[in-house]
Amino acid sequence: MLYAPKEEIEGRIARLKTLMEKASLDGAFFLYKVDYYYFTGTMQDAFLFVPLKGKPILFVRREINRARKESPLDEVIPVKVFNDIKPYIKGIRRCGFELDVIPYNLIMKFMGILGNIEFVDISPIIKCLRKTKTPFEISLMEKAASIAKKVYKKIPDVLKEGMTEIELGGLLESFAKPLGHEGILRVRSLNYEAYSWHILSGETGSIVSQSDSPMGGLGLSPAFPVGASMKKIRKGEPILIDYGVCYHGYQADQTRMFAIGHMPDIFVKAYEVCRDVHYKVLDKALTGMTCSALFEYSKELAKKAGFKDAYLGYGPYQVKFLAHGIGLELNEIPFIATGMDYPIEEGMVFAIEPKMVFPKIGASGIENTVVIEKGKWRVLTDINEEIVIL
Repeated sequence: MLYAPKEEIEGRIARLKTLMEKASLDGAFFLYKVDYYYFTGTMQDAFLFVPLKGKPILFVRREINRARKESPLDEVIPVKVFNDIKPYIKGIRRCGFELDVIPYNLIMKFMGILGNIEFVDISPIIKCLRKTKTPFEISLMEKAASIAKKVYKKIPDVLKEGMTEIELGGLLESFAKPLGHEGILRVRSLNYEAYSWHILSGETGSIVSQSDSPMGGLGLSPAFPVGASMKKIRKGEPILIDYGVCYHGYQADQTRMFAIGHMPDIFVKAYEVCRDVHYKVLDKALTGMTCSALFEYSKELAKKAGFKDAYLGYGPYQVKFLAHGIGLELNEIPFIATGMDYPIEEGMVFAIEPKMVFPKIGASGIENTVVIEKGKWRVLTDINEEIVIL
């Protein structure tokens, strides 16, 4: 079992305290498990308190022995109820909470316990800390990408005419799991869930759904209205496979194109344009251009290539982002998108995904997870980028 190194966790907490001091916070609570995992190395049922002065305390409800083994923190304390924390919380006037994700009634419970203190949203600080990745984090994402590479190599062996999209997804899942894929892609959001099997064939590639993406897919039911469906895969249609992998909490996201027999020329051309946009934007990202300017640049490239109306969706369904940060969650900073007036920085990892969508006939595109390091970009998902025709 792989555990987060002590120096890794200590470095994250030290950076957190620096930002807490700038925000005049005396302490901060972390009740959202992705956040306390980032600062502790464990996802046991717990919550974390980080005082500006003194050692962080991980309060564990279940299971204390595993939490102590998994986390390098010195203070890992069992609790039964929230009130058990009172003896440990003193001298706090301004306290950070994850107000973007924590339920209101839980916040009210802590207000009752902590008394008359000021509650401050710490989520901007968390997002700032996680916008760049350490070498340890990048190594985990490299492992996720290596699993994905093996999964994509398996696709030509299992993809058959007449199988359903979800059948293909299930086969890929059964192959990925023994390699270490955890099967869940976490998202910091209310009412949005992400799944590994975003497999869209022919017309399902043009179906939009509740997700903020160029295409959503049909899904399996109104209760599961996104991604792979019971539609049968046919010859001569584009097959877009967006299959994310998660390893030790960290994700790699990628998309490749397949077809059985042949792929219509419009989708082949669209794919070529998407690849061109992908790499030209990466090169521009190294110049210090803001993310919003990079997004506008990508739109101009698509327009010049004759794909303005298909780029990142069609009609009212065109989305306003080209890339999203990725790590413990799918929607981290940076976003190459409208309104994001900051540049790409050293240590950032993001999934860049130019895609074209054509109403009622399908979609085409590419996606890679990319890291910025030593003043250059590096594709972590180094999977064959050619359209695979079976």
